[in-house]
Amino acid sequence: MQLIPSEFAIGGIFFPPLLIAALLGVAATMLTVKLLNRYRLSRFFFYPPLVFLALAVIFTGLIGSFVIPV
Repeated sequence: MQLIPSEFAIGGIFFPPLLIAALLGVAATMLTVKLLNRYRLSRFFFYPPLVFLALAVIFTGLIGSFVIPV
């Protein structure tokens, strides 16, 4: 039997797993961008908001695939 969550119940409210994966992906992106800004590596990017968006999509996909199977 495979344990694939169909939804998460927090406080009696049901959340889809993709929403949880997206929230975790954005949180991981915020941490990564903060580190990039701290070590001044974001100056090498032409348009940092696009890098933020791309990292959010990548982290959400990775978390959705491996941590929370969507």
